[in-house]
Amino acid sequence: MTQSKEGRAGLMSRLEGDKVVWIIVLMLILTSIVCIFSSTSRLLEPGETRLDMVLDQFKTVGMGLVVIFLCYICRSTEVYRFIARWSFILSMLLLLFLHFGPTSGPIRSISLNGARRAISVFGLQFFVFEAVKVLMILYLSWATDALKRGELTVFDRFARKHNFKLLKTEAARKAYYIFIPFLLVCVLILPGSNTAALFIGFIMMLTILLGGGGVKDVTLLILLGAVVLAGCYSIYSLSDGEAFQRLGTALSGSRTKNLKEMEQEYHMAANRTEKQEALDKLRQPYSARIAIKEGGVLGKGPGQSTQRYMVPDVSEDYMFSFIIEEYGLWGAFIIIFLYVSLLARGSIIARNCGKDEFARTTVAGMVLLISMQAFLHMIVNVGIGPTTGQTLPLVSHGNSAFLCFCAAFGIILSMSRLAQRRIEKEEKEAKALVENTQGEEAYIVDEETEN
Repeated sequence: MTQSKEGRAGLMSRLEGDKVVWIIVLMLILTSIVCIFSSTSRLLEPGETRLDMVLDQFKTVGMGLVVIFLCYICRSTEVYRFIARWSFILSMLLLLFLHFGPTSGPIRSISLNGARRAISVFGLQFFVFEAVKVLMILYLSWATDALKRGELTVFDRFARKHNFKLLKTEAARKAYYIFIPFLLVCVLILPGSNTAALFIGFIMMLTILLGGGGVKDVTLLILLGAVVLAGCYSIYSLSDGEAFQRLGTALSGSRTKNLKEMEQEYHMAANRTEKQEALDKLRQPYSARIAIKEGGVLGKGPGQSTQRYMVPDVSEDYMFSFIIEEYGLWGAFIIIFLYVSLLARGSIIARNCGKDEFARTTVAGMVLLISMQAFLHMIVNVGIGPTTGQTLPLVSHGNSAFLCFCAAFGIILSMSRLAQRRIEKEEKEAKALVENTQGEEAYIVDEETEN
C-alpha cells in the first residue's frame, strides 16, 4: 500500500508543467463528459442511446488528450517556432480550400447555415476557423519576435539581393510580417461569419500588442480594416449580393435584432409560415434565459433539464445556460472560476518565460483566446450580446473545436514546462551571498539572469 502511494506521488511529482493548468484541463474535460451525457438528444443518430453519445465523447476526449500530450512533450520552443513560421501559409491554404475547394468527393468544402465553414475529410467535419485561431496566434507570436530579432525570410533576402531600399524599411517589414497576413485572414473569414472575423481579428490584435506592437500599429490595422470592409461592401454591391453576402447584409442595415424586435416580428407575422420562422428565431435565446432562471442557485440536478428539448444547439452555443439549469449558479461559478484561474496562471507562466519573447507571447495569446471565447460564450448565453456561435472551450460539443483547444492547452503546458525549468535552473545557478548562523546559505540570483 505504501509503495502504491509513493508511486502515485512520484507520478505527480514527475508531471512537469503548471499543475494548476493540468487541473483546469481535467476539470473542464470531466465537465464536458457529464454535460454531453445529459444534454440534447439531437446528437443521437437513429437507433443510438445516450451511452453511445458518451462513448463518442470519450473518443473525442481520448484524441484530445493525445493532442495535449504531443504538444506537452515538446522540449524546445524551436519546434514551435518552425510550426509558427508556416502557420500563416497553412491558414491561407485551409481558408482558400474552404472557399474555392470542391463541394463533392472524399475531401470537400461544405456549407453550414448558408456559408462555407467546414471541410469534410472522409466524412469527418473540420471547422476551419477553429484551427485558424490557434495557427494565427502562433504565427503572430513568431512574426513580432522575428521583427525584433531581424530574422531573415524570403522577403528580406529578395530586398537585399535586388537592393530595394523601400523594402528594407521597418514599415515594409511590418506590412509583410503582420499587416498583410492580418488583413488576408480577416477577409477570407468574412464570407463565412462576421462575428468569427471580428473575434479572430480582435484576438490577433491583442497578440500583436502582447508581442510588442505599439498603439500606432493597432490604430493602423483598424484603419486598414475599415478600408477593407468598405472594399468588401463595394464588391457585394457590384456583384448584386453574390459576394460577401453576410457582410453586405450586416452593413446594409439588417443588423442583429434584439428580443423585443423579434417578438414584434412574431406578433406581426402575416401567415403561419412567417410566424413559425419568427418563432424559430426566438426559441433559442428565450429558452436559454428560461434555463438560467429555472436553474436558480442549486439547479434542477443532473439530467433534469427541460430546455434541452427546446434549444437544438444547447450542447454547443448554449452550453453555459444548460449548466446553470442543471447545476445552478454554483455550477456556473465553478466554470467561471476555472477560466479566471487560467488567466491568472497564464500571466504567471508568461512572466516566467524569461527573455523568450516568442514563448511569452504565445502563452499570453493562447490564454486570452481560451478565456475570452469562454466569457463571450457566457455573455451571449445570459442575453447580453447577439448570438456569435462561439462554443465554451473544452466543454461544448464539437470535435474540431475541442481538438484545437486541446492543442492550445498543450502548447501552454509545454511552455509552462520550459518556464518551470528556467526557474529551477536559475535557482541552481544562484550565487552564494552569505552563510547564516545555522550554516545555511543565502542565495542571490544574478539580476540579468532573473530578468
